[in-house]
Amino acid sequence: MKKIAFIGAGSFGFTRTLVKDILSFPAFADAEIALMDINPERLSYIERACRKIVERGNYPAKITATMNRAEALEGADGVLITILSGGVQVWRHDIEIPKKYGVDINVGDTRGPAGIFRYLRTVNDMLDIGHDIDRYCPNAIVLNYTNPMAMLCRTLQGECRASITGLCHSVQGTAEMLARWIGADMKDVTYLCAGINHQAFYLDYKVCGEDAYPRIRRALENPDIYNEEQVRNEMFYALGYYVTESSGHNSEYNAWFRKRPDLIEKYCTNGTGWNPGHYAYILGEYLKREDNWKHDIEEWLAQEDIDISRGHEYAAWIFNAVFGDNTMYEFNGNVRNFGLIDNLPEGACVEVPVVASKAGLRAVHVGALPPQLALLTNISSRCEELAIEGSLEGDREKIYHAILFDPLTSAVLSPREIRSMVDEMFAANEAWLPQFRK
Repeated sequence: MKKIAFIGAGSFGFTRTLVKDILSFPAFADAEIALMDINPERLSYIERACRKIVERGNYPAKITATMNRAEALEGADGVLITILSGGVQVWRHDIEIPKKYGVDINVGDTRGPAGIFRYLRTVNDMLDIGHDIDRYCPNAIVLNYTNPMAMLCRTLQGECRASITGLCHSVQGTAEMLARWIGADMKDVTYLCAGINHQAFYLDYKVCGEDAYPRIRRALENPDIYNEEQVRNEMFYALGYYVTESSGHNSEYNAWFRKRPDLIEKYCTNGTGWNPGHYAYILGEYLKREDNWKHDIEEWLAQEDIDISRGHEYAAWIFNAVFGDNTMYEFNGNVRNFGLIDNLPEGACVEVPVVASKAGLRAVHVGALPPQLALLTNISSRCEELAIEGSLEGDREKIYHAILFDPLTSAVLSPREIRSMVDEMFAANEAWLPQFRK
């Protein structure tokens, strides 16, 4: 019997999806699924949901639920991390304070001032989890879904011994979107994708072995397709390669689209693929989730029949490759850059192809990114490295410098304005940042 631990199991969408995927593999049909969360009510609901999946699939699996992290991790073969440190009323400051200063952020969970402070709040909990993994299941394969992905993975990979990588939907999701735009079948699509999380690019994208970029360019002549992802499509025109994460996210990571109200109106209000591209919408959606989560899960639990078919998340396939039936599997993961991308910072977190097999996880050497992509991603990567150093050292000045060079922030504010903004963000987050207390 294999054991797979969920840390932050109260994340209903992730946990339900990943549990049904894991149990669909014969090697894991009798696995122990160990659910751990700090919220007893959410833990109780997700335990019921997982038992419903087990019953529906007639699996011999064992479901356990605990608020004791050590108990969940003890002897685990695989660990999934899906935590959130602080609710909406905490992280809303990440976006509302910069917006007061004129830095208009959309999602704010990855980088820039919002992503950095989300990282600073989350990293202490993540390090505690990482050290417990080293203590209770040092040989486990650890998969992180918590944002900001790159900074958290880089910190854990530098401070803990376990085999850790981070997973994001955007690589496979965008590959499928591009295939849909050009009428291709995904079984005929191959690609090489590399960069950093949410700023990885398809260095090649082929259909039946032929370069599909000319077909993508022709597809963008269709206004409906162009308008579906305005920011990313403009980036494609400018840079020559297609980026993985949505327009809503990518509009935050550069200086081009959110520095003036007219640009926000033109590029970021509607054409972002999955949301209207403004913070008020995002905040409203999360506030609704806080109000409606119990109703939603009760509605799901009340269904007589549920879909337990296997989905497209990487996690179950990775576990199956390493400690299941050992079928080799390739995915894009977040790992430290030791000889993987030649023109990004050594040791920083990059997103590259990774091969999972019974030998473990092996990242693939990509070489150099095209210079224009390296220029863009180097800024983000070096700001992330500086923020990590600042957190580990308790150095507020390094946090200021990491935000000082953020592309969107520096396009809008002066250095003095940025310092005032950062000071205000530190004050709003003081209770969550013990690493900066003197």
